[in-house]
Amino acid sequence: MRLRKGKRQQAGDRAGVDHRSGTPAATPGLAVELRGVRRQYGRGAGTVHALAGVDLGLPRGTFTAVMGPSGSGKSTFLQCAAGLDRPSAGSVRLGGTEITGMNENELTELRRSRLGFVFQAFNLLPSLTVEQNVLLPLRLAGQRQDRGRAAAVLAQVGLADKARRRPGELSGGQQQRVAVARALVTTPDVIFADEPTGALDTGTAAEVLGLLRHAVDTLGATVVMVTHDPAAAAWADRVLFLADGAFADQLERGSAERIAARMTALTGRTRAMAGAGAGVAA
Repeated sequence: MRLRKGKRQQAGDRAGVDHRSGTPAATPGLAVELRGVRRQYGRGAGTVHALAGVDLGLPRGTFTAVMGPSGSGKSTFLQCAAGLDRPSAGSVRLGGTEITGMNENELTELRRSRLGFVFQAFNLLPSLTVEQNVLLPLRLAGQRQDRGRAAAVLAQVGLADKARRRPGELSGGQQQRVAVARALVTTPDVIFADEPTGALDTGTAAEVLGLLRHAVDTLGATVVMVTHDPAAAAWADRVLFLADGAFADQLERGSAERIAARMTALTGRTRAMAGAGAGVAA
């Protein structure tokens, strides 16, 4: 027997709104969804609009790079999308789950169980073995310490023989491989990577980016990577360009040369607009 919907719920369905929460309904197939996301810091004349109304949907099983000039909002975007910072307005969904209204305990649980993170500084605990570092998200989430799972992801990143080592015994590239394995161990909805190759040489960076690419193509992972490096961005399916807190351009499957050219043009436009604004203010 099918229940009859009330007028408010029917109107919400037509408008794509979740009648229970009053927020826009989730779009099927998206791993990351931002609607009208704004983030501002400060008040009055000193207000900084780090994100100025971002609308974005990233399909599951894709690799997206985010680039932009210094101060464009890249870090704020990643922090808001990953639940590390709360937007001033708008809606954020990860894996179809609305996270904007979650309390800090709920956000912490979501990050531990459903998200993976890879940072420039590796963020490994030096007192733990490689295996223990990889298993740390499971431990923090109160899940069983599955050593077989740890062995599997370490094998995927080419470190099957390093499980008993400590981070200080590994090269920088190997440590970042451990970080990738740690990000994969919970089979997350999304892996957020913040300048993951910033501390690596060109050859080692390519190895780490190849692992992220493999995670998308073979394991069905979703990767969102903030980077300043056109060569790193070229590994992605799509490059999004931020300027003044909003997405200003995008490029599908671009080469490092095309991406660099877009960045140069975007930076030039941003500087020209800033100069014009300063002239008006004067």
